[in-house]
Amino acid sequence: MGVMVYVLLIAGFILLIKGADYFVEASSSVAKVLRVPSIIIGLTIVAFGTSAPELAVSTAASLAGNNEIAVGNVIGSNIFNLLVVLGACGAIRPFAVRLRWDFLASISVALLLFLMIVRDRFVSRPEALILLGLFVLFMILTVRDALINRVQATEEFKALSPIRTVIYIVGGIAAIVCGGELVVESASEIALSFGLSQTLVGLTVVALGTSLPELVTSIVAARRGENGLALGNVIGSNIFNILMVLALSSALKPIAVNAQAVIDALCLVVFSVITLFLCRTHQRISRPEGGIMLGMYLVYLIYICIR
Repeated sequence: MGVMVYVLLIAGFILLIKGADYFVEASSSVAKVLRVPSIIIGLTIVAFGTSAPELAVSTAASLAGNNEIAVGNVIGSNIFNLLVVLGACGAIRPFAVRLRWDFLASISVALLLFLMIVRDRFVSRPEALILLGLFVLFMILTVRDALINRVQATEEFKALSPIRTVIYIVGGIAAIVCGGELVVESASEIALSFGLSQTLVGLTVVALGTSLPELVTSIVAARRGENGLALGNVIGSNIFNILMVLALSSALKPIAVNAQAVIDALCLVVFSVITLFLCRTHQRISRPEGGIMLGMYLVYLIYICIR
């Protein structure tokens, strides 16, 4: 293994991040034209756009037979989204939180995943179809929510031209897919050379790299006062990662799960409940609470590195 594998890994991350950036910009422009509330934009357009790297990486990993990376990437990304993305937003600029049904839905989805894999340490095709069905239900409820809560435009905004929108969406998706393949191939080779497990690589390098779009998007949104966009991005991404990314990966090729992944799934449930409690205290995430969330992730990161 030479230097080129690291170059390809970095190139893959760059393609993932820039591709998601252009995709989100174009999708957000379309959503604003349709007058969709900011939290709905976060739950759907932005969340799905920023989760496209997880979809590309996990699908490619599943097809390549690296199932542990597919599972570790989803669980690791969700934990990163909860503790680091929301924690960093709160630490940089405290923001108000309006809890809705979708936050409870994200916790329920995490609990369902844990119950599925703790039973037989396996995600089968029938279970994948159940998850995909729940994703369809979530989309129906979200679209219904958006139609009921459509708002009048309160300020002028500059929408992208139709041609530029199409170029950004198509080019963004292409960059995401290519970047995902580069990351999976490079990460697998690096893990093998250092004797690391695929699970550890999926939970750290791959999960953190594919979660950078969520981190950047939510921080920018929080700094601009778009609290609904920041929170919706995290909640929507976590639901999308399990009900679509992991479900599609296991539908293509059923995934065997090891004992460590079961523990990680339990950690995701626990962290989700703690985050809910922190958000409910004063209906906001303050700097101290953001620091607590970042501290919890540091402890978790140390744990998965030394286990």
